[in-house]
Parts: sequence; structure tokens; C-alpha cells
Amino acid sequence: MFSAIARVFRTPDLRRKLLFTLAIIAIYRVGVYIPAPGVDYTNVQQCLAAGNTSGGLYQFVNLFSGGALLQVSIFAMGIMPYITASIIVQLLRVVIPRFEELHKEGQAGQAILTQYTRYLTIALGLLQATTLVSLARSGMLFPSCQLPIVPDQSIMVILLMIITLTAGTGLIMWMGELATERGIGNGMSLLIFVSIASGFPVSMGAILRSQGWGTFLGVILVGLAVIALVVFVEQSQRRIPVQYAKRMVGRRTVGGTSTYIPIKVNMAGVIPVIFASSMLALPSMLVQFNTRQDGTLPGWALWISTNFSGSSPLYMAVYTLLIIGFTYFYVAITFNPTEVADNMKQYGGFIPGIRAGRPTVQYLEYVLSRITFPGALYLAFVALIPLIAFVLFNADQNFPFGGTSILIMVGVGLETVKQINAQMQQRHYEGLLR
Repeated sequence: MFSAIARVFRTPDLRRKLLFTLAIIAIYRVGVYIPAPGVDYTNVQQCLAAGNTSGGLYQFVNLFSGGALLQVSIFAMGIMPYITASIIVQLLRVVIPRFEELHKEGQAGQAILTQYTRYLTIALGLLQATTLVSLARSGMLFPSCQLPIVPDQSIMVILLMIITLTAGTGLIMWMGELATERGIGNGMSLLIFVSIASGFPVSMGAILRSQGWGTFLGVILVGLAVIALVVFVEQSQRRIPVQYAKRMVGRRTVGGTSTYIPIKVNMAGVIPVIFASSMLALPSMLVQFNTRQDGTLPGWALWISTNFSGSSPLYMAVYTLLIIGFTYFYVAITFNPTEVADNMKQYGGFIPGIRAGRPTVQYLEYVLSRITFPGALYLAFVALIPLIAFVLFNADQNFPFGGTSILIMVGVGLETVKQINAQMQQRHYEGLLR
């Protein structure tokens, strides 16, 4: 492994890209700990040490911000506004024909869609920054902590906080795009990877202190097994053979080649888990906003609080069903069998044994439905691992080896290694790993 890393750093161009990416990551991690203007950093640290956070959706966003949200830092919004904006723009292709036309226009159309995503990111960042500042002012960010997070609540301080948090979102988006353009891998994905990985030492240390070495080693073994499972499934794909007929173009014969359509077992990635987690976090937020002054809850809110906790069987069942449903939904809008069949027919391609046109569409839909079901079950299983660990190990619900965290980390890690490997082969005819 060390010899492989040494080969990477002996390549000047690749070394420059890696160092640039590491510099972007270092700047991002420094910004996580710079408090926003108007925030009492000492009080925030005391509230965090007491462990009294609002949980729910904010704990979920805190995972993607690398702890910046609950630090109320200048990067408190993290990369979540960009992720949300990207998903919204992608979903709008289904309902707005203009977006679909731009998607098909190639690089020029993609540049326009990227610009729309940037504008939407800033708008969402402004909305989320206003929400976070309101929570910090009212004390709902740390419900059981009586210390003031924002001592000076004048209008100028509040506006400065909102503008700073929104600007932090824009800066993160710009750094991610710079890392993509001038570094290695996808910059946005790498920033998410670093945010999630930064919480692993704290989570593992908490398990060691509270449960002892036996549980600690058990968690590590479970983590290695989960990583192996995720790598195996993420690399798995169904290859549908495609044959292209020979045809004459001028005096040249083209075509006659064989290729395949790769259909991954997990085509939806981590998006269904994010959707399902966000949906199930909404009832918890509703309960928080309906808590009475004396700390009691109305009857309906008490039922939600009891039955929609992480260890509840009802919560797990609804979570599983939502993940399966969102997996089918997301695959249906991202993979269009009719479009694939039309493209094959246009270039003289066909699946051996299947007629071109409608029979090809039906065959692709059949294969897609068969392959999506085990992929959805796999996503649900990985997402439930932290909840199961909470029951078995009495570990925190932010169990490091499971859910969105491990899916994103393994996926980004595999993609980054592939890019490094491809660049190594271009220069030395030898990949990163022999």
C-alpha cells in the first residue's frame, strides 16, 4: 500500500492535484470550528458537552456538515443545501420539459442546469440559515441547555449571522467545484466524505468509554463486515449484452461490435436513504414545536414521540417501506428504458434474442424491476444497522458503520480510487493497485 502511495506522489501532475485537494479539505475543516458572528462559542461548547441537542433532522444535517451545524460555525449549513438543490433539479426534469431538453443538450445544457443548481443552493442556504438562527435564538437547538447561544439578539447581529451562514454555503460550493476541476475526484463528494469521517473517532471513542473493549472490538468487526458487503454490492452489476449491426458509412464498415448495458444492483445510491430519513425526521420536528412550556406533550405528540423513535418496530417498518418505495421511484426517473431502447435502435444496436422497439423496452423494464428489489432490500438493511446496533449494543443512534455514512464513504472512496488508478495507467501503464 505504501509503495502505491509513493508511486502516486512521484507523478508531478497527480501529486499537484492531490495536494490541492488536501488543501481544500484542510480549509473546509478549519472553517467548521470558526464560530459565526454573534455566537457565544463558550456556551455552545458547554451545551455540546452536556449532550443536549435537538436531534432529528438537525442531527442528520450535522452529520453531513462534519459537526459544524451544532457548533454554529460559519460552515454550519455544510453541503446539504447543494445536495438538496441537486436532487430538486434532477427531479424537476420529470415535470419540466425544458429541464429535460437542457439535460439532452450535452455540455452546454448541463452548464445551464449547474447554474440553476447554484442559484437554488444559495436560496436554500438562506432559508436554512434563517431557520438555524431562529433555533439558536429561541434555545430549541439545545432544548435542555439554559445558556444563551446568541447573547446579542439585535436585528443587525441576526442579519449578519444569516448572511455569514449563507456565504459559508456559497464558499463550500465554490471549494467543492474547484476541487472537482483542479483536484482528484468529485469535490462535493469528498467534502461529504471528510465530514462523515471526522465523526468516526468521536463515535468509536464514546463506544469504548461507555461499553468497554468487548463491544468496541465487536463494533469494529461488524464495521469491517458491513464495508465488505457494501463494496461487494456497489461493484455488482447486471450486464445486458448489446450487439451492433454492421453498416456502411461511405467506404468504411462500422459497427459489428459487442458491448453491454451495465445495470447496477444499487442504481439509486444513497438518495432513497436520505429521502426516507428526512421524511421520518419531520414528525420529530413537529413534536418539538408543540412541546408545552412545562415540558409535557399533547396526546398525539406523545404517541409520535413514543412510536417514531429509532428503536421502535413501527419506526423501523416505516423506514424500510419508505426506502424501498423511494428506491423504485428514483430508479424510475433516472433510468429510462424507452430512451435507452431508442438510442440502441438509432445506432443499429439490439439485444440478442430480443426484437428492437417495444420488446426491448419491456425486457429492460423486466430486468430493472428484478434487479431493483434486492438493491432496495440491501439499502434498507444497511440503513437499519445503526438502529439495530442501538438495540443490541446500546450504542448511540449515530452508529458509525451503517446508514448513509458508510454508503457515502465507500462509494466516494471507490470512485476516487478509480480516478487515481485511471490517471496512473495513463502515465505509467500501471494502476494504483497491482
